[in-house]
Amino acid sequence: MAKEKKLVEMVTPMSEDFAKWYTDVVKNAELIEYSGIKGCMILRPNGYAIWENIQKELDARFKATGVENVYMPMFIPESLLQKEKEHVEGFAPEVAWVTHGGNEELAERLCVRPTSETLFCDLYSNIVQSYRDLPKVYNQWCSVVRWEKTTRPFLRTAEFLWQEGHTAHATEEEAEERTIQMLNVYADFCKEVLAIPLLKGKKTDKEKFAGAAATYTIEAMMHDGKALQSGTSHNFGDGFAKAFGIQYTDSNNELQYVHQTSWGMSTRIIGAIIMVHGDDSGLVLPPRIAPTQVMVVPIAQKKEGVLEKANEIKDALAAAGFRVKLDDSDKSPGWKFSEQEILGIPARIEIGPKDIEAGQCVIVRRDTREKTVVPIEEAAAKLAEILDKEHEDMYNRAYEHLHSSLYEVTDYEEFKKTIAQKPGFVKAMWCGDEACELKIKEDTTATSRCIPFEQEKLSDVCVCCGKPAKHMVYWGKAY
Repeated sequence: MAKEKKLVEMVTPMSEDFAKWYTDVVKNAELIEYSGIKGCMILRPNGYAIWENIQKELDARFKATGVENVYMPMFIPESLLQKEKEHVEGFAPEVAWVTHGGNEELAERLCVRPTSETLFCDLYSNIVQSYRDLPKVYNQWCSVVRWEKTTRPFLRTAEFLWQEGHTAHATEEEAEERTIQMLNVYADFCKEVLAIPLLKGKKTDKEKFAGAAATYTIEAMMHDGKALQSGTSHNFGDGFAKAFGIQYTDSNNELQYVHQTSWGMSTRIIGAIIMVHGDDSGLVLPPRIAPTQVMVVPIAQKKEGVLEKANEIKDALAAAGFRVKLDDSDKSPGWKFSEQEILGIPARIEIGPKDIEAGQCVIVRRDTREKTVVPIEEAAAKLAEILDKEHEDMYNRAYEHLHSSLYEVTDYEEFKKTIAQKPGFVKAMWCGDEACELKIKEDTTATSRCIPFEQEKLSDVCVCCGKPAKHMVYWGKAY
């Protein structure tokens, strides 16, 4: 019993110290190990398997919209990077440089990709000549390096995994349509697979991607009320095309510049999964993304027939398409239950001598610990129902948390007080002036999260300066 208690105590309660809770979860759920390289993490099998499932799900959704995968070099020559000045300035503080090849100094420094816009631009300048070559709708799965000063597993690391889509289109309208389309792909994925509700909107000019004409974002709210930017989609307009000379001959035989987009989601989203759904016992994984969806736990497994029946159930569930494991270790059932909970496995099935005698087993949900007794032959069908309900309930709880933590404010003193005292986002009107945005950040540390697509008129004037308002904006502290 003491050992079982100790297992639970490995996770600090989130109400006591949220940052420590997060660190405890990523370590004890066996998602990562810290590496000997500052700011870099090792993804353990449990953590990498989540990313593999994200990759599989997202990739299928991308391809359904006509996306093709490519792979680009990880090095960018400095001269190529310098072609787009605004973009370079945005990334300059975070860039890692290769200066030597073997023992020899390179004639030109190579940047380890922080993102691959310039490489894709170089490619498109070579392969796009005619309107018949368009659109180009490419994506790559890779790692990028950004030399961050402060790091935290998944949320901010020197190297991280992601996908980056880069497209080229004949017209501004086509580029904008693709930009919004991919934002919606991310939003649907987060809802349908990760059970994460979101706010969707446009970034302010100050917060948009360096070199972009417009940036659109999905913002999730964590348990502690902070925002996590969970995916972005950028309309580049023709700025990069002009910098790199990406032109095509249109149907009238006239030269035109292409219009480009870029969109990405990274391993950061695993941080969102942890902080939206986790509890004081550890990780709580949405069933559709969990590497293991159900753990079969035999009770009194040394008694005759118990392990055999547990294996039968495991094999039947695997045949029905579930990702299933059997815990036949010599640990106590209580320890196994705690372990399953820390790892975030969405369900477990308990089977012991009395259950076998009665022809039944017990299905236990991870999120609510609700127990359901079912006939053994109906376990697969019932488990499917339970996991679907678990996904739905997880989404609804997160949705309720998000929408109960949105505060409408029209007075600046109230704005500052609300940001300081109430975890969540503030809805307030904004004049569109960057000076007000900077003042709000200076006074509260909150930033503009997005200008939502669905606008509300809370007042006629900016909450900060009192000048006529242009937009309703979500404001909040963020990771």
